[in-house]
Amino acid sequence: ELPLTVEEIMNFGESNRELFIKSSTYSIIPITVTEMGLTISWIFSSDPKSISFSVVYQESEDTPLDQCKVLIPMTRCNSHKETIRGQVKVRNSGIYTLIFDNTFSRFISKRVFYHLAVERPVIYDGSDFP
Repeated sequence: ELPLTVEEIMNFGESNRELFIKSSTYSIIPITVTEMGLTISWIFSSDPKSISFSVVYQESEDTPLDQCKVLIPMTRCNSHKETIRGQVKVRNSGIYTLIFDNTFSRFISKRVFYHLAVERPVIYDGSDFP
């Protein structure tokens, strides 16, 4: 899976995307970021049943996943009952990876419907004063 760039996410617009995650496996969405100060936000739901979710930060593609910095620890989400939303602030450039983990489910594959957004910080320059 090729990392997404901020531009690609901005081009998604409002559309939802879908992941199919087989039982006992996981899926990742890597996002390559070069600008500081951005906010990456997500909304997702799953069907059927819950999914586990985590966000990790990788300095470069060579950093092994188990040496990544965990930004959001693996959490089992009742995303089949409610929409899960969250965000991380980009403090360093690198790869921010969303992990949807279904390894706990021995028989049931899941679909995850998700939407990503990236916001640039509003830089206030005072120019709208008369």
